[in-house]
Amino acid sequence: MAVFDFDTVINRENTASVKWEQVKQVFGQEDVLPMWVADMDFNPPHEVAEAIKKRIEHEILGYTFIPDSTGEAIQAWLKKRHNWEIHPAWIAYCTGIVPAISTAIQAFTEPGDKVLLQSPVYHPFFRMVEKNGRVVANAQLKLVDNCFEIDWEQFETRLKEGAKLFLSCNPHNPGGRVWTKDELVKMVDLCAQYNCLFLSDEIHSDLVYPPHVHTPVAALGETYRDMTITCVAPKKTFNLAGLKASAVIIPNPELRKKFKDVQAVNGTSALNTFGIVGMEAAYRYGGEWLDALLVYLKENIDTAARFIAERLPQIKVMETEGTYLMWLDCRAFGLSEDELKDRLWKKAKLGVEIGRKFGPGGEGFVRINIACPRETLMEGLSRLEKAFA
Repeated sequence: MAVFDFDTVINRENTASVKWEQVKQVFGQEDVLPMWVADMDFNPPHEVAEAIKKRIEHEILGYTFIPDSTGEAIQAWLKKRHNWEIHPAWIAYCTGIVPAISTAIQAFTEPGDKVLLQSPVYHPFFRMVEKNGRVVANAQLKLVDNCFEIDWEQFETRLKEGAKLFLSCNPHNPGGRVWTKDELVKMVDLCAQYNCLFLSDEIHSDLVYPPHVHTPVAALGETYRDMTITCVAPKKTFNLAGLKASAVIIPNPELRKKFKDVQAVNGTSALNTFGIVGMEAAYRYGGEWLDALLVYLKENIDTAARFIAERLPQIKVMETEGTYLMWLDCRAFGLSEDELKDRLWKKAKLGVEIGRKFGPGGEGFVRINIACPRETLMEGLSRLEKAFA
């Protein structure tokens, strides 16, 4: 097995890194340690950079189409990693999951329609619903024994009230829950009962830790497949957000046509040349790298959990079943959201996400990104301790 280096601290200055070079704009100070946006501080698989170098050596960068080989690479990856059989013809390509969600909202709902969410959740879900003139129908998750659970009564009520599209986040961001097969079946059955389409954001699906297993909703059966829009991408898995390449898998031909029709209107179906090359290389050759990454990330998660338990026992750490984002319950300190932000951003100079950003249920929580070298993680944890000293 190859040896992969996740310990080396890489200087990301002068790369236009949102995470590292916009700390002053985001946090108001230059000397903040950024552990916020979902972006890893690791080099991606070597084969990705090599494939992009090989392509650029040709030098001519004219109009590019997406070759069949890209869809075949996605097909093979999903079969091997998630036991999900897809056909490349089911794929619509998009620059990102957020644009894909916006396109789906436009394709499958009308202005004024209700779109179902489960807060606290990835904040662009709210923004895309509202910016498109739709109405957020929120079925807030329940916190039970420091774990998110679905409020089934509220979930069904929102469907009864007429929600047309459900935006699911699995694995869940920010909580790190990996919804079980039983939970997914119940959610999609209720959506089917009330004629609500199911959009599943599965961008973190490759980042799941045993014994938890990711289940693609569309793999549960033909009925589920035909009412599901699934969003995947190599962006989180392989740290390729800058390549702007994602895949939207829509088995139902009628739904797929509606989605692509909106893309045609908006002119958003093309991918960057290097995004195509990088996505294919990652899915073809990145498996061994990912296996090593998951071990390292799990060690980071365990290290952070131990540190907090020993040094900051007031903070409850939700189990991270998937993603590289940890969700910390800081409510025991009795601080307002602004006080919490000041402690972390100004006093400790630690750039983390404040929970209210993720909607109702996020108040008093903090999301921290642990996808970094161990040295950086320990510095971040030291600053977290300083925030509450």
